[in-house]
Amino acid sequence: MLINITTLPGDGIGPEVTAQAVAVLRTTAESFGHELRVTEKGVGGAALVASNDPLPADTVVSCLSSGAVLLGLRKELGVFANLRPAICLPELESLSPLRPEKVRGTNVMIVRELLGGVYFGERSTTGDKGNRRAVDTMAYSEPEIERIARLAFQLAQKRHKKMTSVDKANVLDSSRLWREVVNRVANDFPAVELSHMYVDSAAMALVSRPSSFDVILTENMFGDILSDQAGAVVGSLGLLPSASLGGKVGLYEPIHGSAPDIAGKEIANPLGAILSGAMLLRHSFGLEHEAVSIESTVREVLAAGHWTRDLAAKGQPAVTTSEMGNLVAARVRERAAIPSN
Repeated sequence: MLINITTLPGDGIGPEVTAQAVAVLRTTAESFGHELRVTEKGVGGAALVASNDPLPADTVVSCLSSGAVLLGLRKELGVFANLRPAICLPELESLSPLRPEKVRGTNVMIVRELLGGVYFGERSTTGDKGNRRAVDTMAYSEPEIERIARLAFQLAQKRHKKMTSVDKANVLDSSRLWREVVNRVANDFPAVELSHMYVDSAAMALVSRPSSFDVILTENMFGDILSDQAGAVVGSLGLLPSASLGGKVGLYEPIHGSAPDIAGKEIANPLGAILSGAMLLRHSFGLEHEAVSIESTVREVLAAGHWTRDLAAKGQPAVTTSEMGNLVAARVRERAAIPSN
């Protein structure tokens, strides 16, 4: 298979972690008999310096002509569903702020609607300084809710057939419509157990019993908050990938920021980017076996005690960004060489 992707390394540690993700993808492609074709384009501050445009037209064209995008854009690609898995690995239970018995077994997929809600609603600020009034509107249409709900149900059906829809239907009209549409879509997925939670209750449950969740479906702002909370619960934002789907091409990126304060120091954790590459193979190219190979390899490398500085305890040796990438790539190659029964 031809795996044709565009990468947008961006700023800060972006180029460092993206390089390791691409190296692992290249090794995986070669090990499983695929061809990886990578086009690198500029975006953000780096593009602004190079071309006086944070989003050059050729970047958008390249993204839309690819099979997937590693790091980058959302609205321009039309992606409406953000998938953020938060998994507590047994080897990293000690990194969670929760007691091990609380976080153990946590494996939650948060499905966040990306193109609606308060972030894209009408807004205004009126009045004179000292007496101003600001208004932001949280708006959703039935088609917007239905498409994200349907995608979430499809994911739940492939996992443990359990989904929690999070809203604030006791206060917001948009949430009442959300709940109504989700209930209607649920009729098409009778095997999936659906429950509803108010966002405040969900936030509390996510820290008191995180392992009780499977798929969480929610709107844009609630999903933004809960997905970061879930990342903290499992112990490290550096390990968390994400996929944004629903447009012509999928977008894949780690959830951590560009961290300019550590850029160029070879200490950034590339595993979020590498695991985003695994999601890219799964969701954009249907290569489940290859995706699982990367994910399993990451767990094996961590279990062997190879941790980057953000994971290592004080005084514990830490591997560099490129060393971590090399360890994962080498192990992917080894696993692919082992004959399957």
